Amino acid sequence: MKRFIFLLALLGSIGTSLAKVTHIDAQQLSNPESFSMIVFGDPQGYSKYDINQPLYELSTSWIAGNVDNLNIKAVLFTGDLVEQNENIVRNRKMLNQTSREMYEWSSHCLKRLDNKVPYMIAGGNHEYGYVRGDEGFTHMPEYYTYERNSKFAETLVATFPNRMGVMSLENSAYEIQDKHWGKILVIAVEWAPRDEVLEWARNLCSGKKYKDHMAILLVHSFLKETSAERTSNKNHAYYKIRPCNHGQEIWDKFVYPCSNVRLVVCGHTGHPGKPAGSTNDFESNTAYRVDNNSAGKPVHQMMYNIQCLGGGWEGNGGDGWLRILEFLPDGETIKVSSYSTLFGVSMTTRHLAHSEDKCNKFEMLIRK
Repeated sequence: MKRFIFLLALLGSIGTSLAKVTHIDAQQLSNPESFSMIVFGDPQGYSKYDINQPLYELSTSWIAGNVDNLNIKAVLFTGDLVEQNENIVRNRKMLNQTSREMYEWSSHCLKRLDNKVPYMIAGGNHEYGYVRGDEGFTHMPEYYTYERNSKFAETLVATFPNRMGVMSLENSAYEIQDKHWGKILVIAVEWAPRDEVLEWARNLCSGKKYKDHMAILLVHSFLKETSAERTSNKNHAYYKIRPCNHGQEIWDKFVYPCSNVRLVVCGHTGHPGKPAGSTNDFESNTAYRVDNNSAGKPVHQMMYNIQCLGGGWEGNGGDGWLRILEFLPDGETIKVSSYSTLFGVSMTTRHLAHSEDKCNKFEMLIRK
């Protein structure tokens, strides 16, 4: 009898496991010794309309379901998890959720990741002030806390106060370890970071404890779409928040001088439609460039913003697209690909779930 009960339990467990893998369209790494990080680009389009919100949770659920088979060590949010930080007026032309409702939904979706994988969030302009990031106050510390995710205790190594003087995850550093890549330091910073934030980050990277770590910067504003030019204080002067630093200033003050910063991930820019000569919307919402730092080492810089995919500013918020960064066991190559959780969840559209466009499928030689 005991054997029969055990057999039923075993079969039930296997059946559940198989059903789960089939349903979430589980993906595989190209090399079983690799690990991955997931880039989640600007999900504000999911938060601002109730009809789009399930796509946000679908995406975080998919990530949670693939933590093991993709060996996911971190999820990188490029910012703008909500459309407005402080608003109680529903404007049907651009949103039908208040700021509190958007934050609550975003927080709910991130619960799918809690205690499974650490996630880092670059503060976006829409998380600050009233409308577009012109003031320094934010509700981020109220919703994205250290205590909610046990994986922070395993990875978080440093923080720096935000513009309100609050110690939060807005300026935070995380240590990720891998047997092939060694120790990696991921630094996430606030919207348009102040000089003292960049100094804090620079001191971390150059200090004795982390100078031999490969460093990754996660920041909202850094590259422009299509052209891959860096944003700057000059071309972002219409944002009134001060003091501030954007792409070029961040490069000059932090990225270029630090010999171990090898990857920058950002969002922020992008627009609907296809650029001239393009056959897809991705090229209007991605950017990539490589430049050498002060030590002559390549620094890979990528912008990935999904909010205009799936119908433009007022579309479905991004068609469930995520970017997968596969860190190969050679310790120097990252394979980049993009995957749609929306298309992948249905057998009838699964063939559309992988983008073969060159702006979504390439390799980065990080330690060339």
